[in-house]
Amino acid sequence: MSVHISAKAGEIAPVVLMPGDPLRAKYIAEKWLTDLQLVSSTRNIFFYTGKYKGAKITIGASGMGCPSIGIYSYELFNEYDVECIIRIGTAGSYHPHIKLYDVINVDVACSESTFAKYAFDIDGSAIPHQGKAYDIINQTAKEKGTTLLNGAIHSSDIFYRKNMDNPAIVSEYNCLAVEMEAFALFANAKYLGKTASTLLTISDVIPTQEQISADAREKSLNPMIELALDAAVNFQNSL
Repeated sequence: MSVHISAKAGEIAPVVLMPGDPLRAKYIAEKWLTDLQLVSSTRNIFFYTGKYKGAKITIGASGMGCPSIGIYSYELFNEYDVECIIRIGTAGSYHPHIKLYDVINVDVACSESTFAKYAFDIDGSAIPHQGKAYDIINQTAKEKGTTLLNGAIHSSDIFYRKNMDNPAIVSEYNCLAVEMEAFALFANAKYLGKTASTLLTISDVIPTQEQISADAREKSLNPMIELALDAAVNFQNSL
């Protein structure tokens, strides 16, 4: 048991999939896992552990933003001996050629956030994925015939801003899209020597203002979720 996660020792799997939304975590767990157990619901942030294709996997929500995923991923890595976290979320595309429903396997998370600097003295505004999960996801996608984009993304601390022009960091690193969590996840994994990756489905195209409807979002994320689950099994098989 940790400060923010009430699971007991042994109730969290070595690989955790982390959507942001607790209800999305519930949806994923109930749809794909067998032998399902709710192992933590502190602050209504749900963590479920069960089996997928014979492998023990935990699905748990991260909440929104670097501070939130920073807390949950640190406790998972440091207090529950989790080896790998795969964030699965949505993002807004900065480019019109990156379309709704495209899926990005994040190579590098770039941010103006001070999270990594003040937490761990990690300098710089770009942190790459950590460990071998990124390559396993690419290989799993190839085996499944799933098309992935690979590249840098922007992890922003800001959802609403006065000036809606793209921040300078976007052009500096040629960021494909924007989300709010990967930078902190990668920072924690780097500091603790763990594995972390991020998969993102494009839910909004910022230049054209296209977006996936609220009703369509649940099922539209299924291809990314299934890819992450299969990659999680392959990661465990590689240990």
